[in-house]
Amino acid sequence: MLASVSSSFQSMYQMRTHKIHRFKPKVEIFKEIGPYVLKTASTIEELKSALKLRYEVFHHEMIGKKNPTGIDVDEFDLYCDHLIIINKKTNRLVGTYRLNSSLYSKSFYSAREFDLKNILSHSGNKLELGRACIQKEFRNGITISLLWGGIAEYMIATDSQIVFGCASIKTENPREAALIYRYLESEGSISKTFDSPPTEEFTLPQLKLWLRLIKSPVTEVEQKEVKDLLPSLFQTYRKIGAVVAGEPAWDEEFHCIDFLTVMKREDLSRVLWRKYRFND
Repeated sequence: MLASVSSSFQSMYQMRTHKIHRFKPKVEIFKEIGPYVLKTASTIEELKSALKLRYEVFHHEMIGKKNPTGIDVDEFDLYCDHLIIINKKTNRLVGTYRLNSSLYSKSFYSAREFDLKNILSHSGNKLELGRACIQKEFRNGITISLLWGGIAEYMIATDSQIVFGCASIKTENPREAALIYRYLESEGSISKTFDSPPTEEFTLPQLKLWLRLIKSPVTEVEQKEVKDLLPSLFQTYRKIGAVVAGEPAWDEEFHCIDFLTVMKREDLSRVLWRKYRFND
């Protein structure tokens, strides 16, 4: 009981510190699709539910924090919109994605890990995607499609020309990181135009060594190894037309590597754009 009260107090303190009580949505999206509602969080309670889901996935599930309750919040949440999926039957929030538009903010989470100057120098509005998470039992193509449908709507509403964000892969192994990079390179998925090297703080030790040892193109055996490492969300980025802006960063806190993915609006797969954009 004492631990629960302490966790609740800490969560309230964190929300107060980051001024979540001042939260207001920037863009309103609302769609009912089958058993789900897809919308941008429009109340503080909805935002709290998204922050709790993020804690459950990122802190409890991914890095094994013993306390299963809490919130995942930072200084960006107040200035972002938060796409959420609600199961209508249970009224439970089962998925969320953070949307940070350059229309409303000039600061980006990805800038902690990467040098973004080659992305931000391009003209037009930018949209940073981040903190994507889905309840374990709902991690399927349906919920991912719903989230991408919402992102497509949001891109139109904000006239976003470039979309970017960190895509996490659950490894800290420099060999595996180098292997994934060489695989993406051999697939033509590494962009020189948007090259965004990791900051010194987030550079993965020994990555350069393994990049010298592993050459493109990778073998069939290595391809299979890479495909087993890539999560479905990362694969979806690539199907939609995302490129990778260089070497991965190392997120020591969450025990993973992050690739910075970038999509230009005109380069998005036309078929998938029609698929994910909802009809009015």
